[in-house]
Amino acid sequence: MSRLQIYQFGCLSDNFGVLLHDPATGATASIDAPEEAAILRVLDETGWRLTDVLVTHHHHDHVGGLPALKARFGVRVVGPRAEAEKIPGLDVPVGEGDRLAFSTHEVRVLDTPGHTAGHIAYVVPDANAAFVGDTLFALGCGRVIEGTMDDMWASLKKLRALPPQTEVYCGHEYTLANGRFALTVDPANAALAERMKEVERLRAEGLPTLPTTIGREIETNPFLRADDPAVAAAVGMAGADPAAVFAEVRRRKNEFRG
Repeated sequence: MSRLQIYQFGCLSDNFGVLLHDPATGATASIDAPEEAAILRVLDETGWRLTDVLVTHHHHDHVGGLPALKARFGVRVVGPRAEAEKIPGLDVPVGEGDRLAFSTHEVRVLDTPGHTAGHIAYVVPDANAAFVGDTLFALGCGRVIEGTMDDMWASLKKLRALPPQTEVYCGHEYTLANGRFALTVDPANAALAERMKEVERLRAEGLPTLPTTIGREIETNPFLRADDPAVAAAVGMAGADPAAVFAEVRRRKNEFRG
């Protein structure tokens, strides 16, 4: 089995595109399809040919380029079973526990609702990589739009249970703003303060802050730390149920203007 190559690039205003490439077979998958032009540019740079698109959820900034890419390349489109009617050109609907083959690599599917009702994530164990769309961000999480706060907390715990060395690829470059908020609800976290210095440096240099890892997020992301007494105390909810703490942290993030 050849080593999976992962190519991350910016597109739209703050989205990330990601291509997966197996050099042994030439198979290439796009995680979501935010923007046709950006994906075509990277394909041209690399000489790769697109064979698959793995969709995490139905929002336009994740599927906007899908119809054109399918028309151009005849790709196999994989996406959430629960959002099948909202994913243009869906060929393979999948959900929790499903496993599919991408070239010589196994891809595992997790249901991660909250941001949307049918959101899913893809895990490639032999690459130590997870592609989480808008469920988990570096130092943050997605806005709860179609699901419930309980849904999102359960989804984040599911991702948190992945091996700590798992590299995490998210849908957007939101880390700097997320970190500024995180410091307001986890102010005593020295690892978070140190990480923010790195984030500020990277962004000042125009560099991405992703991928991150599950281990780093467990240590510094307040949305994964809602069951940490320090976070509960910081939001005035010492001893409260972690799901309620998470909901309060998410509510505060919605209103944060820092």
